[in-house]
Amino acid sequence: MSRFLSSVDEYLGDSHVLFYLSDAVTQLLEHKEEYSQFGVSRYFAEYFSSVKNSNHVLFREFNYITATPHNRSSFIRVFWRCYRQIGKSGELLSVLEFRSLLQLLCPDFPVEMVQSTGRIVLMDDAVDCLMSFSDFIYAFQLQLYYREFLDSVLTIYQDLLAGKSPNTVIVPTSTSVELLPPVATEENDKERQQHDGVEASTLAECVDALCDRFKHSHPSRSSMTEILAEKDKICFYSFLMSLSKHGGVNQDIGALPSMAELLIDPEMDQELDKLVAQIAVSPGSNSSGSAVIGLKEQQRKASPRRNIHHRRKMEVESDGSTEETDSSEN
Repeated sequence: MSRFLSSVDEYLGDSHVLFYLSDAVTQLLEHKEEYSQFGVSRYFAEYFSSVKNSNHVLFREFNYITATPHNRSSFIRVFWRCYRQIGKSGELLSVLEFRSLLQLLCPDFPVEMVQSTGRIVLMDDAVDCLMSFSDFIYAFQLQLYYREFLDSVLTIYQDLLAGKSPNTVIVPTSTSVELLPPVATEENDKERQQHDGVEASTLAECVDALCDRFKHSHPSRSSMTEILAEKDKICFYSFLMSLSKHGGVNQDIGALPSMAELLIDPEMDQELDKLVAQIAVSPGSNSSGSAVIGLKEQQRKASPRRNIHHRRKMEVESDGSTEETDSSEN
């Protein structure tokens, strides 16, 4: 009996059922007048159906999006499906522009998270440079899904750069202060160390020890060991960039397709073609159908920097409609 209760507790903890049940009740009470006309049972059925189909994170607050691993992976997938046309067009965007796209889906999405993603892509060199959609989304996936773990690894990395053992504090003595090198020499040493990175084998040992005591999700040890074993020294953002492009890490998260298939979504393309075909064969559709097709071609050929915010909104609305079509057919 105790083993059964233990397995039940583990299931509830791993699936976060109680979290979703609490949120469902909260949403029902906050929007009671809106949902009461459909019936409580239907409301709960639709709520948990949206959780299962990963549609539940759209337009929700950032705290909700990051509350569970499923919410994080769902938001990553929603972001990809809404904006993959940007990747197909080859358009390059800045950190602030990517943040604007994210805030269309999550109004309070923090800019710090997007800046951290930019540092991974640009190797912490110039976060104001432009990035491709493909580079950004895999780095964004890593940053959002493993945020707590990456913060801990950064602390370890900074300790190693400073010559300290992780999780220990070095108290300088009067003798050590007298022997400190000149400030200019120390700054030059720091810059050189930051450029060269730390011993990859030492970082691997520290990361492995971190995994033993870490309570949140983290990339598989095999993936991290494989990356760190390839180099003698490694920089923090170089390590993260390698993780973001690692096929095993992407497969473990399960939100995005492989890099070769990132810009391919046959189901969505078919739904869009069906929608255009329906408009084309409807009464009086000669003008409207050609207008839709013309608009589609215009979006593909539009200048990358022209009226970008308006085009983004149109893309979100368009892809949002296809999401609804998918759920209705299911």
